[in-house]
Amino acid sequence: MHVSIEAEYWVIDRSGALTDPGGLTALSEHVVPEFVEPLLEVKTSPCESVAALYDEFVARLKWVLEEASARDRLLVPSGTPIGPVEVPEHDSERAAIQRRVVGEDFGYAAHCAGTHVHFDREEVADQLNTLIALDPALALLSSSPYYRGRRVAACARAYVYRKRGYEAFPHHGQLWEYVDSVEGWNQLLEHRFKEFEAAARDEGVDPERFAEHFSPEDTVWTPLRLRTEVPTVEWRSPDVGLPSETMRLVREMATVMERVSETEVVIGGEEGSVDVEMITLPGFATVRELTDEAITTGLESPAVRAYLDRMGFDVPAYRPLTHRIDGERQMDERGTRDLRLDLARCLEADVERLQRSSADWIEETS
Repeated sequence: MHVSIEAEYWVIDRSGALTDPGGLTALSEHVVPEFVEPLLEVKTSPCESVAALYDEFVARLKWVLEEASARDRLLVPSGTPIGPVEVPEHDSERAAIQRRVVGEDFGYAAHCAGTHVHFDREEVADQLNTLIALDPALALLSSSPYYRGRRVAACARAYVYRKRGYEAFPHHGQLWEYVDSVEGWNQLLEHRFKEFEAAARDEGVDPERFAEHFSPEDTVWTPLRLRTEVPTVEWRSPDVGLPSETMRLVREMATVMERVSETEVVIGGEEGSVDVEMITLPGFATVRELTDEAITTGLESPAVRAYLDRMGFDVPAYRPLTHRIDGERQMDERGTRDLRLDLARCLEADVERLQRSSADWIEETS
């Protein structure tokens, strides 16, 4: 099974202030701009194994960090920009339409930096349902409890993105329920697209202009997407984090995804579990409750830890950044800059350590 990663990082100057990428996104097709100016995305190619993905991801990050340093810039692995600052957006027709339709709440999306993991499509309905059930695993990579300087949740990114950013369109930004088939998923997607198209029309957006920038595949902002150009199932739930934690999570997710193709997936267990004979997914109401707890409390929740353990994750091995930096109820600009600089140094040290690691990198970074 091929696996690839897209990881978004904030760009800062040497004072800790957010800044533009300084030409970094013009250097490679694997480093691309994002919705807002001080954010970029580092992409890997589809890799045949997690070991190959590890090599490519670490090497690419090392190169980007060196190029950033040459431009007096650093990268920050944080789900939000942390502090009480406005984040400048790029001018784009698509963003202008979204803001017109969604309203000011669309600005919440400007404060989110995540990790997207792509898996080859195989048993697609079972893959979708398993990833839905694994949504609470976002707690393993949560990297910021702060939004605009205030502590809001253990995973501030998921909190503002899901509960604030698309409050007017809850079906477009939330986790969807289990599906019976790919056709059922696509029907839901088409329905959501038509809803957003109608809302745009009501706001006076020209239909031809809308059609230029939106399609059913890219209209929703749910934690899962089916991609068609390079056929993958895309998991979008976790924050950006330290690459050692990211790779640990990807390895464990890939193990579950491979098992989906080899064993039976059953929905309806009270607790949920993953083993060699069967994958049992709890009812959706249970998943939603655990996800809410993962967002608000993170790995400090015994229920979330126990669930993730049953679903195949080595929970004690993870040290999410959000729990390392949590403590203050509010962050001022000076404190925010200092924290960003600390996180940037953590990222550089993590990449250096991964480059020196042997095949036992998982254990070495525990």
